[in-house]
This record gives sequence, C-alpha cells and structure tokens, in this order.
Amino acid sequence: MRKEAEVNRALELYADTVRRICFMYLKNDADVEDVFQEVFLKYLLHPSSFESDAHEKAWLIRVAINVCKDVLKSFFHRRVRSLEEINTEPFYMQEEEKELLEVVLQLPPKYRNVIYLFYYEGYTAVEIAGILKRSENTIYTWLDRARKELRKQLGGEWNGK
Repeated sequence: MRKEAEVNRALELYADTVRRICFMYLKNDADVEDVFQEVFLKYLLHPSSFESDAHEKAWLIRVAINVCKDVLKSFFHRRVRSLEEINTEPFYMQEEEKELLEVVLQLPPKYRNVIYLFYYEGYTAVEIAGILKRSENTIYTWLDRARKELRKQLGGEWNGK
C-alpha cells in the first residue's frame, strides 16, 4: 500500500487526465467520479513501484480505460437508463471547443482514444502503442482515420496536425 503523500502527489499530477479520459468514455459525471475513485484506489493498493513519472501516468491511463470499459459492459449500465438526461457539457469550454469535443466524443472508442492521447496528453504514436497495447502502425492508421473523420464531420475545417 502506498503512502498518503505519494497518493496525494499522483492526485495533483494526474487527476485531470484521469477525469477527462473517464468523461470521454462515460459522458456522465456520476460514473466518472465512481471510476475516478476506483482508479486511485487501485493506485493506492498497487504493490510495485513505477520506473518513472511517465510510466506511472501511462499505468493510470490504462487502468482508467479498462475500468471505464468494465463499467460500459456491466449489466447495470447496459440495462438501466436515467429518468432525465443530464447535461454533461463542460461549462468551462468555449463554443468552438464544445463543437470539437462533441465530434470527438462521437468517434469510435479506438479513434477517440488516440486523438485524446495524442493531442490532449501529448503522447507520441509509439507511446500510445505501448499504452493501448497495439502496434505502432495501427496507431498511425487510427490517427489518420480519426483525422479524416474529424475533417469530414467539421466540414474540412479541422487541421489537427
């Protein structure tokens, strides 16, 4: 079990990243908070140390993605719908960012993941390949297809190179 200071440091450094990844998958603040807590509980209980801060961040991203996938395929999540739709649109974003986020969230998960990790977290394709456990060429292909889809959806306006 990790010490409180170590967990607090990880929370300061990676809380926003974990929340954003969870939101990309779950699109619901309540589920995001549940998964967020579970990810950092797993971090607290993770017995081994990390090679570097980058390894630690990649581990947290991988765990967040896996827990989100588990939530999405759970019986409860597949069978139960809320009575009222919650406005999950982040209030702190400008209008053009909201439009882009809406289009990114509509991408298939594999494209959404690589776009997020590449543009928002600044990972290279090689690093994303390691995080997602895919080949480097697969990541390049997914990035290319995701960019084309974004351009198509945004009317050729997006230039995310």
